[in-house]
Amino acid sequence: MADKRIRLLTEQDLKFAQNLRSIAGWNQTDRDWIRMLEHSPEGCFLCEYEGQPAATATTVCYGQSLAWIGMILVHPNFRRKGIARFLLEHCLDDLLNQKRIRCVKLDASQEGQPMYEKLGFREEYVLSRWAGQTQVMDAPSPQVSKFPQHLDQQGFGADRQDYLQKLSEVSLQAIEWEAGFGMIREGSNKMYLGPIVAQTKETGRSLVANLMKAAPSASIYWDIPEDNSSAVQLAEELHFQRERPLLRMWIGQLVASDPNLQWAISGPETG
Repeated sequence: MADKRIRLLTEQDLKFAQNLRSIAGWNQTDRDWIRMLEHSPEGCFLCEYEGQPAATATTVCYGQSLAWIGMILVHPNFRRKGIARFLLEHCLDDLLNQKRIRCVKLDASQEGQPMYEKLGFREEYVLSRWAGQTQVMDAPSPQVSKFPQHLDQQGFGADRQDYLQKLSEVSLQAIEWEAGFGMIREGSNKMYLGPIVAQTKETGRSLVANLMKAAPSASIYWDIPEDNSSAVQLAEELHFQRERPLLRMWIGQLVASDPNLQWAISGPETG
């Protein structure tokens, strides 16, 4: 039987990890990997197959109520050897049994969905990745003020302020208003718009407009919950195109969220 071994992912593994990301065509950057390592040093893993690095997985915990699994990437030389499932089972054991996290979520591709379902994951809602160009929009710029943390917890489902603070520090632009917040940052392939949480349609549109000002004429990705019809409508108005669906899935005891407040997620790897 082939030898599969899981150990912690370290900064020395980032060249391999980013190579996997590049092969898959995903949008994360070196900064994204480093941020996840800094935020969750005991929750990022590398799988070795017969002594060779073969695959990665990351987990991020938001207190005891919610955790996220992401960056499950297997090198082409080691696919169809059960490595992705081996890593996923390790992550679930670590989160549900060892750390006693109440709920674990992930954003699944169509290819990965069957494996997740076999392990007990259930559907929460559908997201879509949109791609397009930033555009000039006419929208007011509300006075900067403190964003109410409870609104993000209602939209996302858990307290993620520590992670959002780290994310804002590497964002090209981070906006915080009384009725919403949003960020835009660089990606390996395109700029990434998100996360965005907004209490009203007007706030959501204004956040998108003001964030786009930070990256004029840039190509961007924008991941939107399909239930948020106002955000979907705006993406269509701006001539963005749907590229692919993602399915938000959960296992454990569901921690509910409100996709109508989420105008953009923070990324498939962290929710």
